[in-house]
Amino acid sequence: MDMLWNGWGDPAKAAPLPETVTGLLRDLLGVTPRTTPAPALEDVRPPAPTAAPTALRALARAAGGEEHVRTDAEARVRHTRGKSTPDLLRIRAGDVSDVPQAVVLPGSHDEVLAVLRACAEHGLAVVPFGGGTSVVGGLAPQRSAFVALDLRRLNRLLDLDPVSRTAVLQTGLRGPEAEALLAEHGFTLGHFPQSFEWATIGGFAAARSSGQASAGYGRFDEMVLGLTLATPEGTLETGRAPRSAAGPDLRQLVLGSEGAFGVITSVVVRIRPLPRSRVYEGWRFGSFEEGATALRRLAQDGPRPTVLRLSDETETLIGLAQPDAIGAGPGRSDAGCLAITGYEGTAEDTARRRKRAAAVLTDCGGTPAGTGPGERWAHGRYSAPYLRDALIDAGAFAETLETAAFWSRIPGLYTAVRTALTDTLTRAGTPPLVMCHISHVYENGASLYFTVVSAQGEDPVAHWTPAKHAANEAVLAAGGTISHHHGVGTDHRDWYVREAGPLGVSALRAVKHRLDPDGLLNPGVLLPTD
Repeated sequence: MDMLWNGWGDPAKAAPLPETVTGLLRDLLGVTPRTTPAPALEDVRPPAPTAAPTALRALARAAGGEEHVRTDAEARVRHTRGKSTPDLLRIRAGDVSDVPQAVVLPGSHDEVLAVLRACAEHGLAVVPFGGGTSVVGGLAPQRSAFVALDLRRLNRLLDLDPVSRTAVLQTGLRGPEAEALLAEHGFTLGHFPQSFEWATIGGFAAARSSGQASAGYGRFDEMVLGLTLATPEGTLETGRAPRSAAGPDLRQLVLGSEGAFGVITSVVVRIRPLPRSRVYEGWRFGSFEEGATALRRLAQDGPRPTVLRLSDETETLIGLAQPDAIGAGPGRSDAGCLAITGYEGTAEDTARRRKRAAAVLTDCGGTPAGTGPGERWAHGRYSAPYLRDALIDAGAFAETLETAAFWSRIPGLYTAVRTALTDTLTRAGTPPLVMCHISHVYENGASLYFTVVSAQGEDPVAHWTPAKHAANEAVLAAGGTISHHHGVGTDHRDWYVREAGPLGVSALRAVKHRLDPDGLLNPGVLLPTD
């Protein structure tokens, strides 16, 4: 099943906001429903492909047959841009100016290589396409003549080594497909980002994804032990041992490269036995600062839960900590902050870690709220993107951004980003509601994930751009990284260049020139075009 073309996920799961929430949006933020209906898919008519017939025939030969090259309007529209709020607003307005010339579906590593060679021969840029879930402009290259390289046919579990606890996965597998294949052998990857239901293994690797159970299982780049990369210049293979001192780690050079260096066709990943016990529970803290101190204690001194999250006062009050129960928050100004802890493993290990963690959380001022909040979070953990679509339908603008920093910088970073967003959007006449949570913790720091809701204004994309830029500036000024797990894309590219520095960018350009001398792979994503 394909994802909703102008929204998120399964169309059957889309639901309107309850009247209580739309009334709150109207009274609090001045949100009013938009009166212009979005076009139907069949009414969206992208310009006809301009690629030469000889180029399309070459692509068909490379991909194993004409049936694996699609130039129909529906396929091309479905592969236009990603799923950020500006992406959705533009496509709902009928703007498909970034539509690919064709959608190519190779079925093997060798076919990917052949497609890249054919594109180089005919001057076509290439955008690797997994689940299409990018929210940072990662699927909008700065080249009008490009093809979308859809990897859905690379969908196999190639190998599983139960002794070493490793698996080789092709990168077109969606998260649920990969988990189902591993579960047949009694294993899990343990990677469950909010995009889990639709994003692919290749996307996880290309964007350095971080799942909601990262405190226990780690980030995806920590799970990848090796990978195979197809480039216009040939094949790059990395990772023949769990660790190595044989020079710089080329695997880490590819992870996070967002399709700019090549197409990841398979990964060797660390796997773990399926947990026999899963318990999620809630804790209340008087303030975000108090809760963050508790999370830091657990991250630094243990025991570390598998899932560890903390919503600030605003997010807790609104109820966004449990997206499927939005609007049903505690409704009290003294509600404080809600933390979610989760434990996975054997029953004995789960019980032991819960008891030890409870002692730390209590010592830091936490009050147990039982398993109810945790179970509701687990039930609705993939609901937030659907909520975002419902907010857009109701006339609100809703978007997210994220960053990370060392623990000592978290308070200043939190304040700087909130202030930048609030001040910029208020000056634009659309005062926002800004919420935040910590969802990934480390011994030395943590991530901050912001959600912004406001009225859309006359031009929603133009209204958001200055606020996003102001937030990016605030992130760098406060010592944060421009992205913790969403990636760079085109939205963060100019700030990533500043974060990496001139010499770092020059080194990355040299790598790209060697692997992609014609600059055909996702041009303008990650690095500016020459």
